[in-house]
Amino acid sequence: MEHAHESTNHVDIIIEHPEKSSRLLAAGTLLFLIPKFFILIPHFLALYFLSFLSIILGIFAQFAVLFTGKYPHGIFDIVKGLLRWKLRVNSYIFGLTDKYPPFKLNS
Repeated sequence: MEHAHESTNHVDIIIEHPEKSSRLLAAGTLLFLIPKFFILIPHFLALYFLSFLSIILGIFAQFAVLFTGKYPHGIFDIVKGLLRWKLRVNSYIFGLTDKYPPFKLNS
């Protein structure tokens, strides 16, 4: 019997190789990443607090799994979105993309 809401247990990471990269951002990266870190401060602050929240939600989710045998969909979506956001920020830091990461949990 199929469920109406099927869940997949895989992670797809798609980061396209850029045709052209910013020389200015590359120079900033070579100079101790300082320019990128300054413009990413809002992301770092948001991710810091959301990471703390995800730890609390993760503990709650484990109790839900213990008693129901299911990981709550809402918590799953929040934690998955947080991981996606962190990956977008890290991709920007390491120069895999020149696109400034958006402030959102979904892709």
